[in-house]
Amino acid sequence: MESKEEAGGPDAPGLCCASFNQDTTSLAVGNKTGYRLFSVTSVDKLDCVYESESPDVYIVERLFSSSLVVVVSQATPRRMNVYHFKKGTEICNYSYSNNILSVRLNRQRLVVCLEESVYIHNIKDMKLLKTLLSTPPNPSGLCALSINHSNSYLAYPGSATIGEIIVYDANNLNTVTMIPAHDSPVAAITFNASGTRLASASERGTVIRVFSIPEGHRLLEFRRGMKRYVNISSLSFSPDSQFLCASSNTETVHIFKLEHPTPSGEESSPTWSAYVGKVFSAASSYLPAQVSDMMNQDRAFATVRLHVFGQRNVCALATIQKLPRLLVASSDGQLCVYNLDPHEGGECVLAKRHRLFGSDKERGALEEPQPDTAAPAQSCQSYAATVATSGATPSSATLTGYSEDGGAMKGEIIPEHEFAAGPVCLDDENEFPPINWCRDGTGTGKGRRA
Repeated sequence: MESKEEAGGPDAPGLCCASFNQDTTSLAVGNKTGYRLFSVTSVDKLDCVYESESPDVYIVERLFSSSLVVVVSQATPRRMNVYHFKKGTEICNYSYSNNILSVRLNRQRLVVCLEESVYIHNIKDMKLLKTLLSTPPNPSGLCALSINHSNSYLAYPGSATIGEIIVYDANNLNTVTMIPAHDSPVAAITFNASGTRLASASERGTVIRVFSIPEGHRLLEFRRGMKRYVNISSLSFSPDSQFLCASSNTETVHIFKLEHPTPSGEESSPTWSAYVGKVFSAASSYLPAQVSDMMNQDRAFATVRLHVFGQRNVCALATIQKLPRLLVASSDGQLCVYNLDPHEGGECVLAKRHRLFGSDKERGALEEPQPDTAAPAQSCQSYAATVATSGATPSSATLTGYSEDGGAMKGEIIPEHEFAAGPVCLDDENEFPPINWCRDGTGTGKGRRA
C-alpha cells in the first residue's frame, strides 16, 4: 500500500504507506507526521522499534530485521534515502530522473521502480548494476522482487494493455521469461519465499493465478468472485507456500489453499463432494472454454470480513507464536491480526486489533483477543507442521534465504555473488548494514544521481 492520498489534517491517523518486511516479522508505516517500524512477533503486543518525524513519507521499506531502511518522501519524490536507523545515520541517497513509485529489497539487490524505467542496485555498495529503460507505462510502480538470494527474480508488467509479466533475473541481469498471465492489465504480483512461484491478479480482480518460476507455467487458478470487478491491492504467500491471501477494496480478504492434484494412481475417499466434483470436471470438457475454465477454478479456503471496506490495505500470512495468522494493515491506521484454521478454513477469527499511530497508550489494542480455536501451540509448530502431507512443500525453516541464527561473523561483509552459500545474519549492535560505501569514496555525504 503506497498511496499519496490522505484525508484530514497533519495529525490524521490515516496511512500514506504500509509494508511488511521480507519475512513478515516487521511492519513499516508512514503518514504526514513521520514513519514507524513495528515488530509483529506477538499477537497481543505491538512493539514500536523506531519512530521518525520525517514528514510526508510515502515509501518506507526495511531490509528483514536489520537496521537498514529505505525512505522516500513527498517533499523529494525523486530522491531515495538509505538510513541505519539504530545509529541515526544516513548511509547514502540517490536521485532519479522521475518520481520514485516503489522500492524492493533483498539480500543482494535493491530495485527502484519509476513509471517507465527500473533501476537495479547492488545492495552491498549501492552500485547501479542495470537500468531497464522504456519499460511499459507503470503508473502504480507495480513490481515484485523474490526474497531468496539465490533465486533473485524481479517481476514487472510487460504491457500496459494486457496482462503480460516480465520475469527478470536480478542476479545475472537478464530476462528469464514473459508470462501471458491475464487478458487485462496486471494489478498485483508477488513471489513466494523460495522464488519458485509467482502469483498474479488482473485489474478485473476476479481470477488469481499461480505460475512456476522460472518456467512460467500456469499451476493453479483461483476465482475470487464472479459478481463484480474489484481492485486487488495485495497478494501474499504463506512462508511455506501452502496458502495465498488476497485483499482488495471490498470488505473481504480471501485465503486460498495451494493444493496440488492427487496423483492418478491414488483414489481419494468416495465423498459426495468428490463425486460432484468429478461430474463437473467431466461435463466441463463439453462446454465452451470460458465456462470450462470457470468450473475448474478453486474457491477461497478461508475468508476474513474486515470492519471497514473501500480503503487500501496490505495483507500478509505469518506464523506468530507458533500459530498461523493473517495480518491486515489498512489505510485507516490499524493492524488487525486474525487466526487461521489451517485444517478447516472458513471464517477467520479476529485475535487483536492495534492502532498504528498515536501515543503508546492510544496505540494499545482496540479489542481483546477471542479464544483461540486453533490447536495448542505445542502441537502446531508452523504451517508445514499443521497442514503438510507426505511430499508437501518444505517448511519455511528449510527454505534458503534469511534467518536470524546463521550467516556471517561479526564485521564480515557479504561475499560478492555468494548466492547459494546460506543465509546471512547481521549483528546490528556491532555491524553496519550490508553497504560498504556509497558516496564515491569521498566521505562528503553527497548523494548520487542515477
